[in-house]
Amino acid sequence: MSDVVDADELLRRIRRGRDLATEEERVWLERAQSLTATDPERAREATERALTYQVVAGVLAEIVAPGSHVVDAGGGTGADAGGARRVT
Repeated sequence: MSDVVDADELLRRIRRGRDLATEEERVWLERAQSLTATDPERAREATERALTYQVVAGVLAEIVAPGSHVVDAGGGTGADAGGARRVT
């Protein structure tokens, strides 16, 4: 990746990544739901993967629109997570 890109192209790439992560989250959640009755271990793994994509999509959404991403109160973000403060 030695190509220089402008801010608009960078924003397009971030949005594309966010949209892909959101779609992958949906796919893994559906897979987890379909595996729950037959293979609980693989269903748990699929749920973990869905959660990973959810976090990635959330981070990218925060980059695109700071402050618009809803933070789960139990998620450990803000001053409680690693001593970091939220700056607005």
